Amino acid sequence: MKKDEPPFTFPKTLEEFEYAFNEYGQLRHIKTGELFVFNAREDLHRWNQKRYEALGEIITQYVYELLEKKCNMTKAILPVDATEDEPTSFIYLSPDAMSNPSKLLVLIQGSGVVRAGQWARRLIINQDLDSGTQIPFITRAMEEGYGVMVLNPNENYLEVEKPAMSSPLPSATEPSDEPAEKRERKDDKEGKKKREFYEKYRNPQKETETEQIPIRENGSSEEHVLYVWDHFVSKAAAKNIFIMAHSYGGLSFVELMNQREMQVKNRVCAVALTDSAHNIWLQETSKSTQDWMQQHCCNWVSSPEPLDTPLDPMLPDCPQVSAGTERHELTSWVSFNTIFRFFSEVLECPSSSHHKCLNTHS
Repeated sequence: MKKDEPPFTFPKTLEEFEYAFNEYGQLRHIKTGELFVFNAREDLHRWNQKRYEALGEIITQYVYELLEKKCNMTKAILPVDATEDEPTSFIYLSPDAMSNPSKLLVLIQGSGVVRAGQWARRLIINQDLDSGTQIPFITRAMEEGYGVMVLNPNENYLEVEKPAMSSPLPSATEPSDEPAEKRERKDDKEGKKKREFYEKYRNPQKETETEQIPIRENGSSEEHVLYVWDHFVSKAAAKNIFIMAHSYGGLSFVELMNQREMQVKNRVCAVALTDSAHNIWLQETSKSTQDWMQQHCCNWVSSPEPLDTPLDPMLPDCPQVSAGTERHELTSWVSFNTIFRFFSEVLECPSSSHHKCLNTHS
């Protein structure tokens, strides 16, 4: 028997969802203390997914608050010369991100729904804030004297509701019944495609139609990383710049090297990658870039081997070691301490011996 699909209206705050983060940074139900339950309603997968996405949006804002209140970071609007009526994005800067004369850490997340300050939404919801957010990396970096920049490579467009389209009047050059026939054929075609999906509901909810307005010079992760390099990282005072990039963030970093090879080589001391999605052949990186990556980068990849076990790289770009986990989304968190040790070892070595530090570390 068909059932009514509930409307897509969900709480706007964690409190209204009846969830909260406990003292260990774990999301728990306020009344029962239980973990978040995805299947809140049986046989309503689309509704459950929409509910999960609504919670995810709340968590995004929650992480922004942590960046601002716990980490004392501030937003920098992109593009830097944005007009009042164009869509914008932002990154987060520590108070000394541009002025710290010694060290700067740049954090680049992977692709998907995650926004500034997050590694993986699933970890935040199902595990804890430490594993799913960049907060531990930010606080540790600040404790060790780094300025910090938190990039936001997935905030690429403003999504707006499409205006309602009025039915066109029949053209004077066409028979008056032709537009109606066209509309009827179109309705039949669309209806057939949707029928199978909606057949179990008596009143399926209609989703709002939207369109995307790209953010100027930040319409993709690659564009964003290049833009932030040109307008922020390259202008920072730090003598030693370190980059940490997860998954697709690694691909965006390699694309940055393709576009700004000499600048990156002159400013960046070391790069920590976690399960990076880059491919030096598909991205057509130069031999000189590959050689530089061999000496200055290390990729912690998902593997059943113990943490830091050296692995044979598939391509001749940078050393690979085990992240100590087979779960892609956990690679950054599990390798947290060893990444900071890697950065410290690089600082202790002369620039000509960075590769020796890597070998010692591995």
